[in-house]
Amino acid sequence: MTNILNPAQIRIGLVSISDRASTGVYEDQGIPALQTWLNNALVHPFICINRLIADEQELITKTLIELVDEEKCHLVLTTGGTGPSRRDVTPEATLAASTREMPGFGEQMRQISLKFVPTAILSRQVGALREIENHAALMINLPGQPKAIAETLEGLKDSDGKVIASGIFAAVPYCIDLIGGPYVETNDAVVKAFRPKSAIKPKG
Repeated sequence: MTNILNPAQIRIGLVSISDRASTGVYEDQGIPALQTWLNNALVHPFICINRLIADEQELITKTLIELVDEEKCHLVLTTGGTGPSRRDVTPEATLAASTREMPGFGEQMRQISLKFVPTAILSRQVGALREIENHAALMINLPGQPKAIAETLEGLKDSDGKVIASGIFAAVPYCIDLIGGPYVETNDAVVKAFRPKSAIKPKG
């Protein structure tokens, strides 16, 4: 297991899925983009456990299970492999590792992306939970492009900073609360986490 467990620290698995990047044909952009976004968005201690793997369904499923069951990640974010081509098997692999689907995440990601490109309807991203005896994690498939990753996570704002479409990460901290993970706070300027008033803890 990577590092000593800290119950106050969120453990985040980052999985970039690409045949070419995993074999060194080109440099992976997914994991660096996710790490940069998380560094800006979280005001809470976190650790990332990274994996760069090929578009192989069994390998993806095995990696997700390892990150949840062995590395004890509370959140697993994948990037890549969610389109309609035959090599795009990330959604199937994610569902194979899951115990329950969370369809709202995929629905909202497609709604955000449709503001930019009509081909967003071709995306098959899913969100799901993996629950084992004493641990649970939220797993989310994200787009492959760094710009699209940021857009789907933080949502859309107008020129005055008003939210036009909520990013999916606004719902992630409360979901992690509900499945027994650490209390996660965000940088409101990037994405404001939503919790019912009864679930909000005093700052500090």
